[in-house]
Amino acid sequence: MTPDTLPGERQQTILRLLREQGRVFSAQLAVQMAVSEDSIRRDLRDLASQGLCRKVHGGALPAAPSFPPLPARHAQQAAQKHALAVAAAAQVRPGECLLLDAGSTNSAIAACLPVQQGLHVITNAPDIALALLARGGIEVSLIGGRLDARAGACIGAQALEAVGGLRADLCFIGTCAVDADAGLWAIDGEEAPFKRALLAASNRCVAVATNDKLGTQAAYRVGGLEQIDLLVIEHDAPDAQVQAFQQRGVDILRAAQH
Repeated sequence: MTPDTLPGERQQTILRLLREQGRVFSAQLAVQMAVSEDSIRRDLRDLASQGLCRKVHGGALPAAPSFPPLPARHAQQAAQKHALAVAAAAQVRPGECLLLDAGSTNSAIAACLPVQQGLHVITNAPDIALALLARGGIEVSLIGGRLDARAGACIGAQALEAVGGLRADLCFIGTCAVDADAGLWAIDGEEAPFKRALLAASNRCVAVATNDKLGTQAAYRVGGLEQIDLLVIEHDAPDAQVQAFQQRGVDILRAAQH
């Protein structure tokens, strides 16, 4: 990289490094590209203003994935989510009580749960409850509350109170963003406390994340990585991301290639 490299070329390199490494640091980029840190900071501001990264102190993280309404998310990355769901559902033991959070990936998990094994699934997502009822062989309980159109789930005070009286063997928490340093994140201010309650009400927790959610942060922090027992990721998740999570003691399960 030469000193007269155009900003657009630098920015493309920064985005490539973000995809490969999961985060970049201004000081390291300045040395690598033989430009000033001020130039790098301007590049990061430009990328952040376009929604291509998330600027943080000392560098940048990948931009958090976008979250259109739930019906649209069902159609996105369907093959990847199915592969993740198969791996996640294999963690379920006969006779367990499950807390199944809302989300398109968790809907895929519901479709992969074994039937006729004495499972009891408690969920705040009407689509998950109806899908499980149609399958049969699984006891289903629906958490009530204010139904949020974007999340496709019941959230708010009533839902939060209901979770406070529960105890589950296993929770599949909806993962909006997950970072090796900063933990689990949600994009909605009412979803975050609900997810914290799910973690507190469960003996074990599994988080499932597509590649675009790894190394990202959102608006509302849910909790640290020590609160999850397993992170299920895609078969081709970037090695740098996997190593970052493993260095923090997170158990990792790669899904099969879809």
